[in-house]
Amino acid sequence: MALDFSIILRFQDALLLGLWMTLKLTLICVILGCTFGFLVGLARTSRSLALRAISSVYVEFFRGTPVLIQLFWIFFCLPMILGIELSNLASGVIALTLYMGAITSETFRASLKSVGPEQLDACIALGLPRRNQVTNVILPQAVLRAIPTLLSNCVSLFKESALVSAVGMADLMFVGQNISNNTARPVEVLTIVALIYFVIAFPLTRAVSLIERRILAKLAI
Repeated sequence: MALDFSIILRFQDALLLGLWMTLKLTLICVILGCTFGFLVGLARTSRSLALRAISSVYVEFFRGTPVLIQLFWIFFCLPMILGIELSNLASGVIALTLYMGAITSETFRASLKSVGPEQLDACIALGLPRRNQVTNVILPQAVLRAIPTLLSNCVSLFKESALVSAVGMADLMFVGQNISNNTARPVEVLTIVALIYFVIAFPLTRAVSLIERRILAKLAI
């Protein structure tokens, strides 16, 4: 079989649109997932037994089940239970946000625990209210410690986003599959799609390593 990668040039616009959808979906879910994950991380370190129990069940469930099953359940089952219609975009955002929230909550929980007790003692001695303790003292330090792992989670989410093609969302993977089926050129098309994911993900993973070294040096760990 003779390979002909020039065929990609005929569909470059479609691939770019698919890539834009993938990046947009990833950005939305990163923002929502990190925000939700931080709240869940706070709940897991709460003094309330109920909050810790509920948040722990959520985290263990979404970390312990395949993302594809979560996506299918939200896309096919949730509308039947709630009696509403969910688009493939909405289903993808919900599924990936819940998954991102679960994995980042562990990151935030670990970073929150890494903030020394002397910091809290100082806040109490100064008479700072709980809200100010969290926003002005604990949060900045916890986020700084969490940045490398959060960036790694973002890269993972970018790759996991290819799963939304299974529910018909026109992301990069879905577009690549359609082009592959229509042209009968799966080797060329899917190879290019894989390379696009790699070209974006690999520099980000290198950047994560660099940022991690700099943060560790800054914290003198």
